Amino acid sequence: MKLSVVRKNTIIYPNNNRVIARFFFNGDQRASKVIENILKMPEHEVSANMSQILREFTRRHRSITTLFKKHYNKVRHLVQDLNGKTLLSENRKLLIGAYFTMEYAIESAALFNPSIVEDPDQSGLEEGQTRVIISLRGTGEGHISSLVFRRAIIDQNNDIHLQEEGNQIDEAELVKSYHYHKHLFIARLNDMGIQPHLYEKVLRQLPDEFNYDQVREAAQKLQADEPDLTLEAQKALQEILWLAGSYTEIRFSLDTDLSERVIFPLSKFEKNGIEDARFVRFVEDDGSVTYYATYTAFDGYTILPKLIVTKDFYRFRIFPIHGKFAKDKNLALFPRRINGKYAMISRIDGVNNYIMFSDDLSMWREAQILQEPLHPWELMQIGNGGSPLETEHGWLLITHGVGPVRKYSLGACLLDLEDPTKVIARLKEPLLIPSENERAGYVPNVVYTCGSYIHNGELIIPYAMSDYASSFATVNLDDLIRELKASS
Repeated sequence: MKLSVVRKNTIIYPNNNRVIARFFFNGDQRASKVIENILKMPEHEVSANMSQILREFTRRHRSITTLFKKHYNKVRHLVQDLNGKTLLSENRKLLIGAYFTMEYAIESAALFNPSIVEDPDQSGLEEGQTRVIISLRGTGEGHISSLVFRRAIIDQNNDIHLQEEGNQIDEAELVKSYHYHKHLFIARLNDMGIQPHLYEKVLRQLPDEFNYDQVREAAQKLQADEPDLTLEAQKALQEILWLAGSYTEIRFSLDTDLSERVIFPLSKFEKNGIEDARFVRFVEDDGSVTYYATYTAFDGYTILPKLIVTKDFYRFRIFPIHGKFAKDKNLALFPRRINGKYAMISRIDGVNNYIMFSDDLSMWREAQILQEPLHPWELMQIGNGGSPLETEHGWLLITHGVGPVRKYSLGACLLDLEDPTKVIARLKEPLLIPSENERAGYVPNVVYTCGSYIHNGELIIPYAMSDYASSFATVNLDDLIRELKASS
């Protein structure tokens, strides 16, 4: 049979009016000159300038004066160098902060690669409705990607109703960006059973107080200087990085709407983007629920897989994923443990789908191949389209395949429920291909998803259209299962 896939009329377009106010700095010398001129300004002129700035920007940002004060504090040492201990008026401090502030349009170029999960809040709905959270990759000037969200309600007919987005966009407050004291860090490494001769070459490069970025730079330097490190030393490096990167926490104000929260790159190792978050609602054996998302941190040259953890989408913990097979893109976590272990779909060689198991969410040392490219539409490479979905027939895994002219299509397969290393069915033909009006965009000829959802007997697939905007498609689940079984 030929599957009937229904494209919805709901499209999420990038909106260049959605901006955040970020710290702007162009070096000590130029900054000092600007500050010097502001310090010379008469107080009445300072007040007049601030009044004009507030007229222009108070409706664009929540508590813009708080942001100006925050940015003033980042250059306060330069102010003190020029002004000594002379007291400044509050307006003058705010004006200095305003000069070191810039707006950044977080999704002016593209809004794509969506995933979808059930919202923790299911109150106030009618029968047959479900509230969902959609995460998207927003891309702005300089191809910097961040993580943004939308809420929607799926009704009894599986139509998607997007909630109106907020217009005062906030970055998260950094709660914990751990700075480690060397003697305490060494004590923890000793507790982990790592021998001193394995960590001393890294730690001797570090000051008495350091953070994750400094540890990673030291590890990279050691690997460059000594390319023939023993397997034991390589394993120790991974353990050191895991420890250093374990604790970063961010939070948003409770008075922000979900659509107003943006997770912008936090570390120098992701300065070019937070890419392709794959969210999953994970249920533990005791019934407790945690939301996880794997994503790719990109610094312009290399990629680093990371994991986001949240219970409520207000507070998030973020840490790197380590281990021999924690590499490349396309990591997607299963929504529950399999035989007591965490399970993950990955693509560690850039071509094939793999499956991995681990007792530790942050450490992945074992992998086995799951799928190789098989059909013409996927011969270049295959990958996952988000976390597998549990059905009575098996784990439904949406895949993507790359064919001639780097055309991306979506496929599907079924994995055994008890042993998901076994592929029990696989579509021979694509489930979704770019339609003619979806082929033009930031990256042409692409349909791509980072997660799907089953609702009222249908599979709902949010998908990106040529890496520009995002839409939704649905397919009857029973029809899809029958087609999968007929193809096996």
